[in-house]
Amino acid sequence: MTSSSAPSSDTPAARRARVLLVDDDRELCQMLTEYLEAEHFDVRCVHDGGDALAALKAGEFDILVLDVMLPTLSGFDLLRKVGASYPTPILMLTARGDDVDRIVGLELGADDYIGKPFNPRELVARMRAILRRANHRGRGGVADELTVGRIVLNTGTHQVQVRGTAVALTGAEFRVLEMLMRAAGQVLSREAMTEMALGRKLVPFDRSIDTHISNLRRKLDMQVGSSPEIKNVRGSGYMLTLAGPGR
Repeated sequence: MTSSSAPSSDTPAARRARVLLVDDDRELCQMLTEYLEAEHFDVRCVHDGGDALAALKAGEFDILVLDVMLPTLSGFDLLRKVGASYPTPILMLTARGDDVDRIVGLELGADDYIGKPFNPRELVARMRAILRRANHRGRGGVADELTVGRIVLNTGTHQVQVRGTAVALTGAEFRVLEMLMRAAGQVLSREAMTEMALGRKLVPFDRSIDTHISNLRRKLDMQVGSSPEIKNVRGSGYMLTLAGPGR
């Protein structure tokens, strides 16, 4: 972990978000726990994948911060066991520059990732961006139901159906799909999608949006030439094509 500045003092008065921090580096966990508690988070730290699974089953958390390399169960194994049954957003901790870990984590259901070593201020910023989107999704109000061809998305229930069959999406996948459906027929840049769906700036070699798009194509059973289809517009971004008649 890189050197850090003092925790910021601009945290709004609100219920402290509950964090499950899972990392086998006990010294790092202690440092992060102290930092996150000063930033008004309630932190429970465990050091083993098996203990993390038990903690998830026993309690409710607002966000899971999960390292890849763990004893008993790896972070990937934990994601596989949790699957779509665990609605809480997940931030993966990965080795800096390890694209394979990042892609696998996103494919297994993580909402975002941060590479080690990291500045704790960046970790807090990523966590708050994820929590803002989760809280916005959970607030009451008038829900929108978006329909593009065979895909129906409900912002109130956070459900997606394809031809009447429910499809389980992660929070990040849901936000990416919602953006595409609201702008159906228009090209969205990867920069805009990263900022709006993930709450951060696009950086060089960041393939998160591409991985989420790949997951959506698979989960929504989008074949090449299907309608609607998520098209890659070279040099520009992605577009959800408008459904043709009878499709």
